[in-house]
Amino acid sequence: MLDKFYITTAIDYVNGAPHIGHAYEKIISDIIARHYSLRTDNLFFLTGTDEHGIKIQKTALSKGIMPKQLCDENSQEFKDAWAKLDIGYNRFIRTTDEDHERVVQKIFQRLKDNGDIYKHEYEGWYCPGCESFLSPKDLTQDGLCPNHLRKPDIVKEENYFFKLTKYKDAIKDYIKSHPDFIVPAFRANEVLNQLEDIQDISVSRSKENVGWGIDILDDPEQSIYVWIDALSNYITAIGYDPDGSSDQFKKLWPVDVHVIGKDILKFHSIYWPAILMALDLPLPKHIFAHGWITIDETKMSKSLGNVVSPTSVLEHFELKYPDAFRYYMATSAPCGRDGNYSDTDFKEKVNAHLANSMGNLLNRSLSMLVKYFDGEIKEEFLTNRSKEAESLLRTASGSVKIIENHFNHFELQEAAQVIIGLVDSANKFITDNAPWTLAKENKMTECGQVLATVLEMMCIVSSLIYPYCPNIARDMAKQLSYDLTTKYDDITTSNIKAGKLISKEEIFPVFLRVDSELADKSKK
Repeated sequence: MLDKFYITTAIDYVNGAPHIGHAYEKIISDIIARHYSLRTDNLFFLTGTDEHGIKIQKTALSKGIMPKQLCDENSQEFKDAWAKLDIGYNRFIRTTDEDHERVVQKIFQRLKDNGDIYKHEYEGWYCPGCESFLSPKDLTQDGLCPNHLRKPDIVKEENYFFKLTKYKDAIKDYIKSHPDFIVPAFRANEVLNQLEDIQDISVSRSKENVGWGIDILDDPEQSIYVWIDALSNYITAIGYDPDGSSDQFKKLWPVDVHVIGKDILKFHSIYWPAILMALDLPLPKHIFAHGWITIDETKMSKSLGNVVSPTSVLEHFELKYPDAFRYYMATSAPCGRDGNYSDTDFKEKVNAHLANSMGNLLNRSLSMLVKYFDGEIKEEFLTNRSKEAESLLRTASGSVKIIENHFNHFELQEAAQVIIGLVDSANKFITDNAPWTLAKENKMTECGQVLATVLEMMCIVSSLIYPYCPNIARDMAKQLSYDLTTKYDDITTSNIKAGKLISKEEIFPVFLRVDSELADKSKK
């Protein structure tokens, strides 16, 4: 058991509605959090929204409303979407929250008092989309921002700057001495290369140009800008305060993992560590930079009209629960690589894995138990198992540690492959041993042993699939009379007990094929 596990996502900018890319990050983060909830009694999962800056200011102006009203409306859209996807966060922080704004002002002042922030007149290329100043090396050959494919504005202002260069060598040493700091590891070289060219960064904007932001305490003509505001949410949300932090902060920090998109890795692996060093705080244990999700192998774009809402898949396929979508998204790409969504692939994968393999195995095993034994597990079904059955259960038990190891490296697709591999092994076992044939031959003890072995396997599978498919797992556990809150350290191969397990009326399919006539309808 771990003492604690603290996980965060990037906070989403509320200038627009949530899309499938936002959903991907929240789903994989929720899966990681649910996994670790079975390995610790002290888990904290943070997500939220980033609500300051020029884009929000301009969008609100174009709509004829105040920026806070825009933030309130759009932030609620994100909350509503995550509720439909069963994202079980502990706190949803908004950077307009009073406690966050107050502590950000203190953080800025502390850094300024310590000499890490200074005032300087600056002229440079500024991308409103990135809310960032860019160096000529950051631009494409045509002089465009590589992320937004537009020419940055030339901005000249007197702003406050953070002494990022002061921490360059310390960050470089930390990355090199902590090979698991950046996940996947191949991205570390990318960050080390970016470190070579870093300059001090602007951490304020003139109120005249960016009015929607947090005021600097002793200079109300300047707004605190992006990095110290947005990045600090990871510590303000759990009670950090330069004048005295909460017990919760002391228990949870350092964060175990920041889950972010690969496009903001630079800010989290260079800017954020430098700020933490300046505050004399420990650095994050891991920064997990995931890839992007394409739609039918094409990058999402408003102009192409292929931006997918995170809940539209549920609506299109009339799915009552989000489990199938969660499973599909989490298994769409290896650790840190790009993934793809397509309707066809979605149907094929979830039908094959969740309906045909896992759901059907449980349903027919329980149905045979009712048919041959009136739903009762007899004592002799649980003893004197065959060598093949014992080997299968040992494999299932050993898979718990294998899956823990995959999650230690944030390898969600790889862990899911192990789980489906267990299901495939159980399907092969039941096919090879043919309990229906054993029943015909009146070998009832052997028949019961085969069914009990498979049901024992399914108890373990329900625990392992729970982070991906919480509703399916609960339905499995209910029919197996299995305690789904069992911690991984306590998982055994003796969950099925002698006695009445289930009646015919209590059996139902945990997942019906997508597009089937009965899928997620009331008559299920």
